[in-house]
Amino acid sequence: MVVLGSTGSIGVNTLELAKRFNLKIEALVAGNNIALLQKQINEFNPKYVAIANCKDKDKLQHPNIFCAEEGILELLELSQSKLVVNALVGFAGLKPTLKAIELNKKLALANKESLVVAGKFIDTSKITPIDSEHFGLWYLLNGRTFNKLYITASGGAFRDWKIEDIKKASFCDALKHPNWAMGNKITIDSASMVNKLFELLEARWLFNTTNVDAFIERNSIVHALIEFLDGSTTAHLSKTNMQLPIAYAILEKIDEPILKPINLLELNAITFEKIEIARYPIWQIKEHLLNNPDIGVVLNGANEAAITLFEEGKVHFFEMIELLLKAYQKFDNISINSLEDIFILDKEVREFVQKLI
Repeated sequence: MVVLGSTGSIGVNTLELAKRFNLKIEALVAGNNIALLQKQINEFNPKYVAIANCKDKDKLQHPNIFCAEEGILELLELSQSKLVVNALVGFAGLKPTLKAIELNKKLALANKESLVVAGKFIDTSKITPIDSEHFGLWYLLNGRTFNKLYITASGGAFRDWKIEDIKKASFCDALKHPNWAMGNKITIDSASMVNKLFELLEARWLFNTTNVDAFIERNSIVHALIEFLDGSTTAHLSKTNMQLPIAYAILEKIDEPILKPINLLELNAITFEKIEIARYPIWQIKEHLLNNPDIGVVLNGANEAAITLFEEGKVHFFEMIELLLKAYQKFDNISINSLEDIFILDKEVREFVQKLI
């Protein structure tokens, strides 16, 4: 198995399962957490390793170290493993996704941005989604005909803040997720609800439908629901632990418990709340995005650029969202006809957002 993004939460959970089920790790790819990567190298003894920055190469003890995007793609070419887990963060995960599919490898995909920006060019039959929401939908579907798909959101760091206070919120404030600890980008995306827009667009490609929506479920126990043709609705409940979807993606069969079952008698009341545009302004583009998925390239590029500006203190939280909406309006009529178009547009969008400051 090849694990891209081995030091992030998905990667760490993947390696825990690999250890539990005695799976061979052929290659590890990580960003800047060199200390953790070295520990993983010592434990799993991978044949190949890749890191984001060549300047960190001397900090690692390993005979086969590759660097940057080109190094990751070369590592994939050399690897013999048929399974690739792509848990890289952001647009950087796209080319490895395309390369893994080109090499006819099975792809366990946690990199949302791959489908958000290039879903129309990706053969989703080669993908097993690791997102808990899409895993829940897949788990429930089982080939049956549905009317509508639903996924849930936690609401993020500001779900209970006064709107006036959110306007002054700092980057550190946005990282205080009420339910769990994740990487910086996905935590910010959770607070803005961009993450859930991404997941709706992923569902569009994975399940070939625009009839998909999201609601806030504060416990993060219900991950997905399906309204079936017969009028019934079924929900997928599990503890908040990414090892369940990862296990289904990387194991040939599941013949023992992965998680402890939920004690239904101990559950807090499960309620569903509407995602309000006043608190989550980006939600206003939901329907248009689902029906015009090429705009996913714009949304992703603008989002990554705006998050950087937010982290640098150059904009406040709602100002960050306003940058996304301005980019969305500027590039509203774009049409993506090739993979090359994606990379060209991504660059234009990021430059546009930078110039707004």
